[in-house]
Amino acid sequence: MENLKTFLTAFAVFLGIDMLWLTVIAQKFYKSQIGHLMADKARIIPAAIFYLLFVGAMVYFVIVPALEHQNLTRLILSAAIFGLVTYATYDLTNMATLRDWPLLVTVVDLAWGTFISLSVSLITYLIRK
Repeated sequence: MENLKTFLTAFAVFLGIDMLWLTVIAQKFYKSQIGHLMADKARIIPAAIFYLLFVGAMVYFVIVPALEHQNLTRLILSAAIFGLVTYATYDLTNMATLRDWPLLVTVVDLAWGTFISLSVSLITYLIRK
């Protein structure tokens, strides 16, 4: 039950921060860089699956172990690595397989993945602690 509460907390925090990023802060950036690849409207089912998988993995691999060991240093390091690696999987695969995938998008996404994983993990850790 505690892990479910942790998941729901992380999910709410992640959704809030990512929606702010995607709809307010970075929308014009992505449209200018990869607009030719973007759908007119986001597809809800794949997005929901991503959020459930990403947050579930972040809770399992990063937040719960840090809470169990009461180790903030472990959380910070694990969250940053988790965000970097997971977002790199997407962006570097795109660079390897898609024609004209912008390096700038990859750099921004890797920074964003690191930041959001770290911030969501830290906020969730502090709330659940």
